[in-house]
Amino acid sequence: MHPARIAELLQPFLALGTDPCHSEPAQAGEESAALSPLQLNHISTYIDILLHWNARINLTAIRDPEEIVTRHFGESLFAACHLFPRVSSAHSAASAVKAFELADLGSGAGFPGIPIKLWAPDIALTLIESNHKKATFLREVVRSLTLTDVDIQNCRAEDIPSADIPGAPAFDVVTLRAVERFADILPTAEHLVAPSGRLALLIGSSQVEATRETLPDLSWQEPIPVPLSRSRTLLLAKREQQQ
Repeated sequence: MHPARIAELLQPFLALGTDPCHSEPAQAGEESAALSPLQLNHISTYIDILLHWNARINLTAIRDPEEIVTRHFGESLFAACHLFPRVSSAHSAASAVKAFELADLGSGAGFPGIPIKLWAPDIALTLIESNHKKATFLREVVRSLTLTDVDIQNCRAEDIPSADIPGAPAFDVVTLRAVERFADILPTAEHLVAPSGRLALLIGSSQVEATRETLPDLSWQEPIPVPLSRSRTLLLAKREQQQ
């Protein structure tokens, strides 16, 4: 897909209003966070690889490239600009996010983890995917896009030690989107979040209340509606530092 068309389709998800990045589609004359030509080319290449691999393994039920942009990349980048609002373009100061480590659980086709890495290239990204073929696909995307500081863990998230165990990995941000056994994986996701770290969920609005009830010890923000969607929402929570 042509990068200019990708930029057009993504514009509602990157609109800048009073907040660094908000949930309403952009209005005429409203500023939007720009993706660089390199970022747009990377997305175009990613789509080509995804469509090629999707003919062999089931990575996404969506086959239309434009819908892939809005449903997968748009939602992922919407989360990215809320998590890392100071990174609005490739020319922004990388130091704002350099210390961050992000884990994407059940990464599948790489959403939202890889688009977040494209948005904020200096984060350390861990993609956790138990399916061997999908993990191989993720390695192909990372190689083709020449992404650095990306660790692909071909294992179950439950097999990764809790962040509460000394010496275990602890992530500043843990993301979750469209995973199987969602309710079962939530406690595992919480245990991978470092103290004062955040959990970022891209879920249906009908899942919000049950999610909060499953993880009552987290400090939850109000759900943020995803643009151009009737039911999708970004739900953020913080794991408070224990005294």
